[in-house]
Amino acid sequence: MTASEEEPPLDPEAVERSYRFHRARRADKVKRHREKRRASLRFWFVLALIVAVAAVLAARTLGEIERVFGL
Repeated sequence: MTASEEEPPLDPEAVERSYRFHRARRADKVKRHREKRRASLRFWFVLALIVAVAAVLAARTLGEIERVFGL
């Protein structure tokens, strides 16, 4: 037997497929990280907006109560 007969046949596209697979995994990881960061920013923005609206409503309500009851 010669050396070429002992080696398994190589798939010429296997290396390129492997590169594409791992590049896609890295791209997905970066995309998930970016989306997670944006979701966190959206959460804090909406929370701050809700707190600000609640503070404005509370101030307006207290002002109206003082006006109605003459406090």
